[in-house]
Amino acid sequence: MDHVVYVDAKSKELEKLLDGTKTMIIRGATGRKLPYGKVFANDKLYLIRNNGEGLIIAKAVVSNVFNSEKMDKDESIKLVEDNQDKLQLDKNQYNKWAGKRYLVLIKITGMKQIDSFEIDKSSYCNMDDWLPVEDIVSVKI
Repeated sequence: MDHVVYVDAKSKELEKLLDGTKTMIIRGATGRKLPYGKVFANDKLYLIRNNGEGLIIAKAVVSNVFNSEKMDKDESIKLVEDNQDKLQLDKNQYNKWAGKRYLVLIKITGMKQIDSFEIDKSSYCNMDDWLPVEDIVSVKI
């Protein structure tokens, strides 16, 4: 399965992934929402900055996924703090994710920059920061 993943441009998330200082992506919510239970080892992630430029710039492979059970705020904060060396969250990102009831931690490998390309987002009425696309060729422009 291929996924389009929006990464935070302000915190230079893509750059941290490319230089290897960041090796894990986090998502979370009050309930179980994408990518909870929908991303697995060996899935491919295609990364795009959330700054409106609309270009896939890099790709990686999922090596491991952790989907948390329902957590209280303290458990959630501890999980983020225990993985901060891999997550490399800045203050804004930390505040966004720490404390969520459900967290998904996605460890990646094989991170590399690729020739950039646009995707057709017209099939995705609910634009989110995680799009499961099945096969990237089906949305590549």
